[in-house]
Amino acid sequence: MTHPRAAFITGASEGIGAALARRYAARGWTVGLVARRRELLENVARDLRAPACLYPVDVRDAASLRDAAHDFIAKAGVPEVVIGNAGVSAGNLTEIGDDLEVCEWIFDVNVIGVARTLQPFVGPMREARRGRLVGIASVAGIRGMPGAGAYCSSKSAVITYLESLRVELRGTGVGVTTLLPGYIATSMTDKNPYPMPFMLSADEAARRFVRAIDDGRRQAIIPWQMALVGRVLRLLPPAVFDALFVRAGRKPRRSRVELPPDGA
Repeated sequence: MTHPRAAFITGASEGIGAALARRYAARGWTVGLVARRRELLENVARDLRAPACLYPVDVRDAASLRDAAHDFIAKAGVPEVVIGNAGVSAGNLTEIGDDLEVCEWIFDVNVIGVARTLQPFVGPMREARRGRLVGIASVAGIRGMPGAGAYCSSKSAVITYLESLRVELRGTGVGVTTLLPGYIATSMTDKNPYPMPFMLSADEAARRFVRAIDDGRRQAIIPWQMALVGRVLRLLPPAVFDALFVRAGRKPRRSRVELPPDGA
């Protein structure tokens, strides 16, 4: 049986994930949309002009995410593109004990959530000898910013995890793309109390993401201005970096009681 082309996207209920869904659906691709809240997924799917499979699943739930992946493959075939986009953001301070739970939540979603998303597709893609696995990291993963140790280190972990996966899959026909966006206008950034230069809309970011995926890029920092910023950040000696960023704006902290329960 021949299936239309397909893409599987987590964090698809709003922001970048929803914009990516619209991009692929506009091409006529079948899209698999994953997010915690069904009603938000239904709102996204209502505006798509292509078949959509909805999976109200938390990326912290490995078994349910595997079931969603297997169901999507059964319905749409092995997808051309799988995007681990689900992510969360909050500030944290190591000196505050309750913030350790915030750290665990950020790593569980941002790092292990990406691995849980991609894992069920690796075997089928290798067998098909085609496909591209994509993870959304961040420019914030290049250096550690004060008050955002968990978020920055989670995105750094995504970068190195995907690099490892890319080398593991070299020669199999399966590609890996790491996307490092700068500031994107979404609910994740609207509470940041500091300047956010070179900000893109979610739709414009999705357009550039899809182009990088189509081009088979191994890694792409988007927009290009943030790529220049990233190069400078990498070159700064620790003492210079510390002096420049000690007073940098900080992400708002999030109380552990505000964290969504598992599976919510």
